[in-house]
Amino acid sequence: MHVAIVGGGIVGLSSAYYLSSAGADVTVFEKGSIGSGNTERSAGGIRSQFTLPANVELSKRSLEVWDNFEERFGVDIGFHRSGYLFLARSEASKERFETAVELQRELGVENEFLSPEEVAEIHDGIRPEAILGGAYSPNDGYADPHLAIQGFLHAGREAGVSIETQTPIVDLLEDDGAIAGVRTENERVEADAVVNAAGAWAGRVAEMADLELPLTPRRLQVAVVEPERPVPTSTPMTLDPETDSYFHPERDGAAIVGGGPDLSGDVTPDDPDSYAKSMDFDFASDVLEAVGQYADFFGPGAEVKNGWAGLIIETPDHNAIIEQSRPGLVNAVGFSGHGFLHSPAVGQVVRDLVLEGETPMIDVDAFGSDRFDDGDHDRHRWLSA
Repeated sequence: MHVAIVGGGIVGLSSAYYLSSAGADVTVFEKGSIGSGNTERSAGGIRSQFTLPANVELSKRSLEVWDNFEERFGVDIGFHRSGYLFLARSEASKERFETAVELQRELGVENEFLSPEEVAEIHDGIRPEAILGGAYSPNDGYADPHLAIQGFLHAGREAGVSIETQTPIVDLLEDDGAIAGVRTENERVEADAVVNAAGAWAGRVAEMADLELPLTPRRLQVAVVEPERPVPTSTPMTLDPETDSYFHPERDGAAIVGGGPDLSGDVTPDDPDSYAKSMDFDFASDVLEAVGQYADFFGPGAEVKNGWAGLIIETPDHNAIIEQSRPGLVNAVGFSGHGFLHSPAVGQVVRDLVLEGETPMIDVDAFGSDRFDDGDHDRHRWLSA
C-alpha cells in the first residue's frame, strides 16, 4: 500500500513513521524543508489539561511516547516535566477550571485545582493576590520541537519513509470518486491513500479535494525575555486566560513569553506564505505588561532579547479535524496550537484510519468536520481560549 503524506511537519512525520512501521510504503511531500512550516516555531508545550475527553486521551497516549522518546527514537528532546499551571483570575475561570479538573481526574489524569497559597508553594514567582487559584498538572511540561522532528525523521527513514522536500503539491488525483494520489509540479504520483497534514496550507490541500474545511491560520508571537530575576527551571508552564499570555523557563534563567490570539494574533487566511515571522515591537511591550500582572519576574527591569512569530491553524472550536473525509483522503489538520503535543498519538490514529478505516484509540467522531454543520462551535473550546 502506497501512502502519500502532504506536509513534513511533526504531524506528517509522526504519521509517516507509524504507517511505515506498520508495513505501508510512505512518501512525504514537503513544499519547503522538513519542519520549515510552524513546528519549529512552536513553544513546545505538552499538557493533558483539556475539556474535550478525546483531547485528554490524545494527551495521555502522546505522553506515553514523549516519556520514552529517547529510548525509542534515540533523541533527547529536552522534556522538562515541570508541570502546567492555568491561572484562575476570575470566578468564572475558577469554576471552569474546577469542572475541567474533575473531568480530567475521571479520565485518569493527576491534575488538581490549587488555592492561591498552594500555587505560591510550587511557583515562587506568582503574585498570590492576583489569582483565585490555578489548575495544575505536575506531569506536563515542555520539550524541543526541533529535536522531536529529528527523532521522527530519522526513525521514519530507517523504517523506509521516502522524503521529498522542495516539492509542493499542486493538485490531488481522483479515480472513480476516490482520491488516488498527488500531482507535483513535475509528476503525477499515484497512491492508495493521501494524508493531508499540511499545517497552515491544509485548507488549500482540502480544496483540491473539493472540501471546504473551517481552517484559519493565525499569527502568534513569542519573546525570549531576560527577567528581573532568573526563572528557575522547575517553574511550571504558566498560562493566564484573562490576558491570553503564558511563560515558561528558558536556558540560563531566561523565559519564553508568549501571547495567544487575543493578545498577539492577526488572521492571515489568504496567504500563509507571506506572514511576518519576526516579533512586533508593540507585542513585546504588551506581553511583558500582561505577564507582569501575575508574575514578579517581569517588572520594569525585564528585557526582551529576541523573538519570533509563527502560525497556528484554528478551527471554530479550537479542536482538530481528524477523519477520512473522502475515500482515499485522511485529514489531520486544524490543531489550533495542539499539533506538536498530540503528534505521537495523532500519527497512530492516522495509521489506523488509513489501514483499517477506524481506530480503537480514541472517539474519532469527536474530531469529525461534520460537527460544524449545526453552527454550535463553542462546545469544547480549549482551556486557554
